[in-house]
Amino acid sequence: MTEQRLHLAAANLAQAKARRGQPISHILMDDGRVAPSHMLGAMAEASRIGQPVPQVVVAEAIASREDVLEAQALHFGAMVLKRGDTPPDPAVMDLLPPEFCLQHGVLPWMRVGDTLLLATARPDDFPALLHLLPLDTGPVVMALALEADIHHLISARAGTRLAQAAETWVPAADSCRDLNRTTPRGRLFAFAAAAICLLLLLLAPQLLFATALVLALGSLVLSQLMKLVALAALPRQTAAAPARLPENPPLVSILVPLFHEQDIARTLVARLSRLTYPKALLDVVLVLEAEDRLTRETLARTDLPPWMRTITVPPGDVTTKPRALNYAFRFTRGEIIGIYDAEDAPAPDQIDRVVAQFHDSPGNVGCLQGILDYYNPRANWLSRCFTIEYASWFRILLPGLSRLGLVVPLGGTTVFFRREVLEEVGGWDAHNVTEDADLGVRLARHGFRTDLMPSVTREEANNRFWPWIKQRSRWLKGYGITWWVHTRQPRRLWRDLGPKRFAGLQILFLTTLVQFALAPVLWSFWLILMGLPHPLDAYLTRPVILSLTAIFLSAEAVSIVIGLAALARSPHRFLYPWVPTLFAYFPLGTVAIYKALWETLRDPFYWDKTQHGRSAPDQPGADLPPDA
Repeated sequence: MTEQRLHLAAANLAQAKARRGQPISHILMDDGRVAPSHMLGAMAEASRIGQPVPQVVVAEAIASREDVLEAQALHFGAMVLKRGDTPPDPAVMDLLPPEFCLQHGVLPWMRVGDTLLLATARPDDFPALLHLLPLDTGPVVMALALEADIHHLISARAGTRLAQAAETWVPAADSCRDLNRTTPRGRLFAFAAAAICLLLLLLAPQLLFATALVLALGSLVLSQLMKLVALAALPRQTAAAPARLPENPPLVSILVPLFHEQDIARTLVARLSRLTYPKALLDVVLVLEAEDRLTRETLARTDLPPWMRTITVPPGDVTTKPRALNYAFRFTRGEIIGIYDAEDAPAPDQIDRVVAQFHDSPGNVGCLQGILDYYNPRANWLSRCFTIEYASWFRILLPGLSRLGLVVPLGGTTVFFRREVLEEVGGWDAHNVTEDADLGVRLARHGFRTDLMPSVTREEANNRFWPWIKQRSRWLKGYGITWWVHTRQPRRLWRDLGPKRFAGLQILFLTTLVQFALAPVLWSFWLILMGLPHPLDAYLTRPVILSLTAIFLSAEAVSIVIGLAALARSPHRFLYPWVPTLFAYFPLGTVAIYKALWETLRDPFYWDKTQHGRSAPDQPGADLPPDA
């Protein structure tokens, strides 16, 4: 049957020789597949963005990929191969590595005599590709195939190996994948630390409590000082100028990991369809897990635009977002790689701004981080506090750290990379549950800078108590793991970052972890106000109590100032009255960190999934950011 179809394709090819070299646009119009008026618009757009007409025709849904493929076959005088009609010969598929095939959009299909039929989805690039083939490949003839067919066949044949490579892309020295493999030295250290704490608790409890108090106070003071320094480093806020695209804008690939998403798919398509970047230069990849039948069935019922596609990640030892990103990255070819989450609603001109800012930035700017905000801050008290916290983080702290030249721990979404930079640093650590923060540190260690960009993505605030605790425990667990990974070789980290950035990283990560973990020590001073005995009564003289009171009030004042300043730089000024209530919000993080510590001991790579689509925007259009 395959030979019959192959002979039929060759016969059709022979009949079409007369049309070889005819412009693809003319072929599509002559065959009645595209109206002349539509083709005129496609040709104008292709000229404007410097891209081939077929790419525009497909992206704008003027003609189907299959119609364009047939027209390309006539133009190039090449045979069309389809996996359903003419399956490739397994004996020749491995002539080229799958990574090479994905990079160049080709696949060895079969031999006809001594000649290799090499299927390609990018016929314009084929002449240059011939010089990259191994010398022993033999005679090669170009055939055409859909890129979706090439990807499907590579995934079916080499998906397991590619998935295993995705788990270990980051070198072992920079990964946390050995966290659950204890060594004799590590066990000895842990036993000694536990023994010392136990002895102090039994023999000198006041010393143990005093030590914990010093650590808690020190972390509190350092974290508040860092916030003030970040605030002072910020430039005056000005209105962002409209983005101006370069003369030949690049292809941008956007990865959107999905897992157990039933209610968000249709909304996601609508929100990403608002993007104003040329659709012919936009490649949105929805990344699915093999065992997630629910999301696959949901997407099967959803009409995806031509510039949006799906990639399914084979099962493996871990099921994490960074592993999925590493796998899907190999199936993209964008010069810029971006990440969105399932519930994201980016500003319509966001990709335009990304491209323009990368174009105007020096080469050492490897990453751009956008501003994250919420579209449901009025849902309840928890969403109000979460919105204030996000405003403080993305509008004050991160921009301040970037301006100071310190390490910027990335957010998990609305983050964009130069492709070559991602390849140099080794992608994401597949085992780290805060792969974003970890990648931010590795970018800095490789000499790359992360800049903030004035573009907003709105997303859904997690506003239910236990899901909030679960999400925050994953973040804190990942923060602890990230700190451990990069500090376990402190001299190397110092050499990579330099003293200023080394100190900044230690302050940022350790104060976050210590503050939440030792917060009960600070809460203990409520005992004094209630007239109850305190473990350190013997040392709490009046000057000491006054000093502690001054520290606590100063820290609270800094938190209020940062919250108010962050809201002043956001559209949420109506939340001013809620800033003082943050003192009751942050203690929830203490519950989360003890859950995180327990999980780190039991299952450090467990990904506690946050469910999306549970809280709608406060009002119609609330998921459309009006400004930064």
